[in-house]
Amino acid sequence: MIWLLLRAAVFVALVLAGAWGVSMLLDTPGGVELTWNGRSYLFDPLTFAGLILAGFAALWLLFKLVGLLIAIARLIGGDETALSRFFNSSSQRRGVNAMAESLIALAEGDARRAVERAEKAGRLLDHPELTNLVGAQAASLAGDKARAQAYLKALARDERTQAIGVKGLMKQAMEEGDVERALLLGRRAFALRPRDAEVMSSLFDLETRAEDWAAARRMLAAEVRAGVLPRDVGARRDAVLALAEAREALEKGDLARARDAALEANRRAPDLAPAAVAAAERLMAEGRKRRAEKILRKAWKLAPHPDIARAYAALEPDEDPVARRRRFRALIAENPDHKESRMLEAELALAAEDFPGARAALGDLPTTEPTTRALAIMAAAERGSGADEHVVRAWLAKALSAPRGERWTCEACGHVHDEWRPLCERCRAVDSLAWKQPEGAGESTAAESAMLPLIVGALEAAPTPPSRRGEDAQDAELADAPDAEAGENGRAKAEDGARPAAGA
Repeated sequence: MIWLLLRAAVFVALVLAGAWGVSMLLDTPGGVELTWNGRSYLFDPLTFAGLILAGFAALWLLFKLVGLLIAIARLIGGDETALSRFFNSSSQRRGVNAMAESLIALAEGDARRAVERAEKAGRLLDHPELTNLVGAQAASLAGDKARAQAYLKALARDERTQAIGVKGLMKQAMEEGDVERALLLGRRAFALRPRDAEVMSSLFDLETRAEDWAAARRMLAAEVRAGVLPRDVGARRDAVLALAEAREALEKGDLARARDAALEANRRAPDLAPAAVAAAERLMAEGRKRRAEKILRKAWKLAPHPDIARAYAALEPDEDPVARRRRFRALIAENPDHKESRMLEAELALAAEDFPGARAALGDLPTTEPTTRALAIMAAAERGSGADEHVVRAWLAKALSAPRGERWTCEACGHVHDEWRPLCERCRAVDSLAWKQPEGAGESTAAESAMLPLIVGALEAAPTPPSRRGEDAQDAELADAPDAEAGENGRAKAEDGARPAAGA
C-alpha cells in the first residue's frame, strides 16, 4: 500500500514538473535559430524542446529496429527463441534482478523480502521451476506453511522438479506428524529418485514407525546397496527388523514365518540375545532341541545375558537342581569369566544347597561390581552358610541401595525398558537398545530404600536359636533364593534380597 502511494506521488510530481517546464518554455521570449547549408531555421523554445525529445525517441526506435532485425536474422539462422528473447528482454532483466534480490534476502535471513522478490520474479520470468523453488524456500524460511505447500505442489506438477516437490511435501508431512501421508509421499519420492540417501533414510524411519517391518527391511537393503549404510550396520539392523517380523508373525499364528524370521535374525546377529532366544524357542516348539542348545551356547559365548540362561533352562524344564547345575556347566564354560556366568553359577549352587560353592562362584563381584542381584545372592549364600544375622542384614542393606545392574537402555535418549524392543518407546529410534547400566538410574528407588527398616525389624523380631541358625537360614534362603531352577537369573531386584529376610 505504501509503495503504491509512493508511486502515485512520484507520477503526480513528474506531471507537475512537465507542466511547469512547458509553461516556462511558453513564457520564454525569443527563439532558437539553426543554420544548415546556408539556410536559417527559427524555432520557438517549446518547438525546439519537442524536436530534441523527438530526436531521442527516433534514436531509441532505430536502436530497437536494429535489434529486431538482428533477432530476425538469428531466427532465420535456427535460433527459435531469438524473437521471444528480444520482446521479453526488459522483463527478463527485471525478473533476474528480482530473483537475485530474493536469493540475497534468503542468504541474509530476511524471509519477508525473499518472498516478495520471489513473487515478483515469478511474474516476470518464464521459468516456474526456478521461481517456485526459490519461493518454496523463502516461504519455508518465513514460516508460511500454506504458501510453501502451494509452491511445493507446483514443483511436484512439473516433470523437471517433481522429485524436489514430492520430497519437500514429505518433509512437511513428517514435521506435522502425518506419518501415513508422509509414507505415501516418501514411497513416491523413492520411485522418482531411488538413490537419494535422504529419501531412503526418511522412508526407512517412516516404515519402522508404521511397524511395516517387511517394507523397512527392503528399504534397508536398498540403503546398503547404495552405500548409504555400512554392511555391518545394515546386517545388525536387519536382524532387529527380522526379529520384530518374527514376533508379529507369531502373534498372527504364522509359525513357519515366525521360525524363519527368528532364525534369520539370529544368523545376522548371533550376539543379539533376544534373537537367539526367539530362534531357540521356535526350534524347541518343533522338537529340535539340539540345534536350539547350539544357538544358545553360541550366543552366551558372544554376549551372556539372563534371558539366554532362562531359555537354556527351558530346554529341560523338569530336571532337579543337581542335574540342572551339571547341564549348565557346558553353557558357563563358553564364557566362564563373564560376570553373568559367575552369578549364574552362584544361583545354581544356591538351588543345589551348595552355599560355599555359591560364594566361591561370586568371588569378588559383590565388592568390585556390586549390584542388587549380586548382593542378594551373597546375602542368600551367607544365610545358608549360617552367618550371623547382622552380616545378612548388612548385605541386604547394600543390595537395597546398590545399582540395579544392566537394563535395556536406549543409547539415543537414555530411556530404560523392561524388555527388549526393536524401537525405543520414547524416541522411536531403531536398534538403539543396549544391555547396560543406565546412566543416572543406577541407584535403587526410594520405595526399595524404604523397605530397609521393615527387613531389619523382621530379622530382629525373629531370632533364631544358635543350634538351628545355619539350618533354618539354609531353608529360608533356598525357599526364596534367585531361581536358577526356573532360569530367572537376570531378574533379581532388591526385593529378591528382601523376601528371605522378611520370611526369616
